[in-house]
Amino acid sequence: MEREIERLQQWLDQSSYVVFFGGAGVSTESGIPDFRSVDGLYNQSYRYPPETIISHSFFVRDPEEFYRFYKDRMLYLDAGPNAAHRKLAELERAGKLRAVITQNIDGLHQAAGSREVLELHGSVHRNYCMECHKAFDAAYVKAAEGVPRCDACGGMVKPDVVLYEESLDNGLLYRAVEHIRRADMLIVGGTSLVVYPAAGLVDYYQGQRLVLINKSATSMDRRADLVISGPIGEVMARLRV
Repeated sequence: MEREIERLQQWLDQSSYVVFFGGAGVSTESGIPDFRSVDGLYNQSYRYPPETIISHSFFVRDPEEFYRFYKDRMLYLDAGPNAAHRKLAELERAGKLRAVITQNIDGLHQAAGSREVLELHGSVHRNYCMECHKAFDAAYVKAAEGVPRCDACGGMVKPDVVLYEESLDNGLLYRAVEHIRRADMLIVGGTSLVVYPAAGLVDYYQGQRLVLINKSATSMDRRADLVISGPIGEVMARLRV
């Protein structure tokens, strides 16, 4: 991995418009598990697969079970940024990194200091009443017993996250595409690149410095100009700004 990281450093030094595209693997080193992972506890606790529970139709049909899963498996409010988040923020401050495009909803990039963060799937930190549209933070949702209700009108509170069966924000997608098109280096990390349409954004990159940093292989590896197999936090921590 030494040679690959040195190549990444060289390209970073030569680039002026770096864009980062990341997924769940960026936050696992902060103690936030990929909710798709199936373990013994998960099998014992839930009667439906994650993709079913966090769909729009399931949210409407059974909000109690939705929130039982959501609070348990998707709200990690004590988690903090790891080395990958911090290095990306440092690169942005140095004028190298122009944007972070993330599939994550945990807000850890902003917590680390990144400013241009495009949250394709929304954020757990934004929640709103479906009746009067009053805003609530994640702590309010986490502390609520059962389904969180608006303290003003009693309406059900919904997290501002993109559920299955819901569309991504077109304006946000446009901004992401523009950043990727303009990039002279695209770093993709911590994502299996199987969730569309987000994964399809990589297709808009036309440069010669497509870097994939992932623990496991992806379908995009053969198209990449550089593949680094390893924990993204460990890799990013070794980069010099």
